[in-house]
Amino acid sequence: MKVGKIIKVSGPLVVAEGMDEANVYDVVQVSDRKLIGEIIEMRGDRASIQVYEETTGIGPGEPVYTTGEPLSVELGPGLIESMFDGIQRPLNAIMELVGDFLEKGVVVPSLNREKLWKFTPTVKVGDEVSQGDVIGTVQETTVVLHKIMVPAGISGTVKEIREGEFTVVDTVCVLESGEELMMMQKWPVRKQRGYESKINPDEPLVTGQRVIDTFFPITKGGTAAVPGPFGSGKTVVQHQLAKWADSEIVVYVGCGERGNEMTDVLLEFPEIKDPKTGESLMKRTVLIANTSNMPVAAREASIYTGITIAEYFRDMGYSVAIMADSTSRWAEALREMSGRLEEMPGDEGYPAYLGSRAAEFYERAGKVNCYGSDNRIGALTIIGAVSPPGGDISEPVSQATLRIVKVFWGLDASLAYRRHFPAINWMNSYSLYQSKVDGWMNQNVHENFADNRIKAMSLLQEESSLQEIVRLVGRDSLSETDQLKLEASKSIREDFLQQNAFHEVDTYASLDKQNLMLDLVLHFYDEGLRALKNGIYLSDLINLEIRDKIARAKYLDESDIGKIADIKTELTKIMDDLIAEGGILNA
Repeated sequence: MKVGKIIKVSGPLVVAEGMDEANVYDVVQVSDRKLIGEIIEMRGDRASIQVYEETTGIGPGEPVYTTGEPLSVELGPGLIESMFDGIQRPLNAIMELVGDFLEKGVVVPSLNREKLWKFTPTVKVGDEVSQGDVIGTVQETTVVLHKIMVPAGISGTVKEIREGEFTVVDTVCVLESGEELMMMQKWPVRKQRGYESKINPDEPLVTGQRVIDTFFPITKGGTAAVPGPFGSGKTVVQHQLAKWADSEIVVYVGCGERGNEMTDVLLEFPEIKDPKTGESLMKRTVLIANTSNMPVAAREASIYTGITIAEYFRDMGYSVAIMADSTSRWAEALREMSGRLEEMPGDEGYPAYLGSRAAEFYERAGKVNCYGSDNRIGALTIIGAVSPPGGDISEPVSQATLRIVKVFWGLDASLAYRRHFPAINWMNSYSLYQSKVDGWMNQNVHENFADNRIKAMSLLQEESSLQEIVRLVGRDSLSETDQLKLEASKSIREDFLQQNAFHEVDTYASLDKQNLMLDLVLHFYDEGLRALKNGIYLSDLINLEIRDKIARAKYLDESDIGKIADIKTELTKIMDDLIAEGGILNA
């Protein structure tokens, strides 16, 4: 092992000389305390190292040991239900070892080396296997079947395959070439995992959030950004998606956020029942926690650790969703390290390579044909929160993100201030997957789903124009038809778009319920137009008692959504009666 010598320490940046045999992105051990670091720049025999632990007390002259390997994660049984820090150190195991606070130089293997897993082979002696082929399975949790795959670059004929209980480092398969396979494999975090081919993503990731699923959908294998100022509900939106999105695996990366937010995740997720399996949500979740008080350099690594774990489960043929909260804190870590390296700063002090780094991360999303002979299809969806200072999305991190992602859920402080949650502004948000999803919705939910969405969005846009007139000359200056538009738009906003994340029923709405609710609100508008044409006064329509039933439809349980159709029938009858009475009076 080549030994270098520290010549400079600047916070998390350490410069060492005598490192001519090392390479960029090699992992090193800094000082005799063996702090974990990664080389991020080489100049001659001098290496600039970002250290993933606190560097207080380290000075020039101390040794640096190179490992010759890039920063990698361990992939195998034991990932699900675990909580890791930014460089995949298991926080629970560290807590048992040293207590509640991370200490310098603590070395704990990422995956438990002692736990036995029941391995069930899926191949037999004499079978030909190659990269990505499944050689066996482990029932990791009650809901996740962990598929043990042949690592990249390995192929051959099975000479021996074992069955029974093994640790992740025991040999479970031997090939004719002498290659021994275990349940665990390693992968460098900065390198994208391979796949056979990419597929056009057209199936929506159903989240149960009405404003997202109906108006600004994301597909399985898509990318989305959630920018918004402080207090606008970014973290709650991320939590809702982690809880309710119909992905089979969730990787939640708390990147530089407050510790109490990760505490919320830790306390809430085990309590939440997964609607599909009835089991705890943690049974399909991996947590990466790198809170704001943890070393800043590890924050930069945390999203790569998360995305590599997510790709691994995608390669098993699962639909995986990764929540990165927040990529702004990751960009700030990049900026801090860039400043200490004395690089030329770009916009607002961020490094010039901010855009390319963000693109590298988001481009790892997608729906793919996985390696392997069983034609598995996996999907990896990335949802990144952005925290622009003061809510100004013209800042570099937001702009770099928006150039890459295809869905923009713009959170609005004024909506949050009015207690409208989720505070996604329907006037400036967008989804570039809309046309693909419309076809899927019409085919799988209702043939008029897309038409209803377009009609509702038109009403909301017209409301925005009409509100300008109302502010100038008052509501009474509008025609009754335009006033009805305002009422219908208000109903869309309050009865459909507004959703209570903490209400037992309203927290999640199926696509069928969303379709029936929107159809009901639009039916009120259509019937109102019919009534106005037949001489009914607008005040009579606005004060109808059935409007309370329309407003409360969101609180109907999924088993009772048939009642929404009953309300629609009742509304038609009430309008018929009103028109008939109006006709008799006119006669």
